[in-house]
Amino acid sequence: QVPLVESGGGLEQAGGSLRPLCAASGATFSSFALGWFRQGPGKEREFVAAISWIGGHTYYGDSVKGRFTISRDNAKNTVYLQMNSLKPEDTSVYYCAAGSPSYTNSYYSRSGYAYWGQGTQVTVSS
Repeated sequence: QVPLVESGGGLEQAGGSLRPLCAASGATFSSFALGWFRQGPGKEREFVAAISWIGGHTYYGDSVKGRFTISRDNAKNTVYLQMNSLKPEDTSVYYCAAGSPSYTNSYYSRSGYAYWGQGTQVTVSS
């Protein structure tokens, strides 16, 4: 088990920035790939960003590419999502996930992750 706890969401105006983070416990944190997904009201959970277990590779959804940056600090068992140039359509609950995607495409899929946090709400006002 890899308990994951998100924090750092909140309310921000369009064009602003937020930096939610996800803290994990357990010595195996550094061996997992980490991802962020989001789910808006009445929508399916969608891929946002992911980072490989040593941080050498990052992956982004088309809607956030160039605006969001994922990073990780294995010494602190923490993954971050720097969100810039926020838009109202970014409003969602953001979920952190950990897992071992077996090939590149699985980084983008919920099935690539075995552990999930409870989510943190991000609301962007226009």
